[in-house]
Amino acid sequence: MFTGSIPALITPFRDGVVDETALRRLVDWQIESGSSALVPCGTTGEASTLDHEEHHRVIAIVVEQAGGRVPVIAGCGSNDTRIALAHLQRAAANGADAALCVAPYYNRPGQEGLLAHFGRLAQESALPIVLYNVPGRTVTDILPATVVALARRFPERIVGLKDASGDLTRVVTQRAALGAGFCQLSGDDPLSLAGYALGQVGCISVTANVAPALCAEYHAAAGAGDFERARALNERLFPLHRAMFADASPAPAKYGLARLHDWLSDEVRLPLVPCSEAARRVVEEALDKAEPGWSINGDPA
Repeated sequence: MFTGSIPALITPFRDGVVDETALRRLVDWQIESGSSALVPCGTTGEASTLDHEEHHRVIAIVVEQAGGRVPVIAGCGSNDTRIALAHLQRAAANGADAALCVAPYYNRPGQEGLLAHFGRLAQESALPIVLYNVPGRTVTDILPATVVALARRFPERIVGLKDASGDLTRVVTQRAALGAGFCQLSGDDPLSLAGYALGQVGCISVTANVAPALCAEYHAAAGAGDFERARALNERLFPLHRAMFADASPAPAKYGLARLHDWLSDEVRLPLVPCSEAARRVVEEALDKAEPGWSINGDPA
């Protein structure tokens, strides 16, 4: 259903509010650069700092600006099942193609709770759901047995998994149980090449925010099984993968984008702050490796 390079979009801010003009330009640039789908209101989109109306507005803008050129997978997760369901319903009304739903965080449900939570979303939502497992952030781990149980019970609703657990053996386990039709996506740029070899079909990516064309080229090669080309491109991208977490994400991505485009700001919302000088140097060095001659604020370097 979803393949290739899928940026987890940053949410542009300017003077404390969502910069809707910049968001529209970002959507166009991403699509023109070859991104195969878009994910607004995920972790990288600072969804945890958006109020509900901002959240729904960002999704509506991305859907409208994409105009059907690529699918939009709307971030709809919450640690309150009722709120997650409300996000799903609004995302569906706004024309999203699918929803990305993170494991509930902070309240730490067990596997039975996860089955009940995602089961309720699947039963009451019209959107296909991509599960999002990122235990490093949520402290809650969606185990493979739970993924398999949900996908088997709701095959038309639970259609995929973004996995940022770091455990690539799960790709094999889930593929063996569910087949190639269940969409497995990497949630960790540095592990995406190995993920392709095991059965993942794309990556919901932080790096693709700042290097969408190169990421699209890399994922196209990996998806086609051209691992020699994919390895060469991955070596150019690898420092950038790391640089995106040289400080609290998405501050490094926003800094890189602000250096690339004068219509984007590096503004983040508290409790995040702009990335440090040391992190900025790391981002610039990684951009030099990935994209020699990269533009600075819209002008040729």
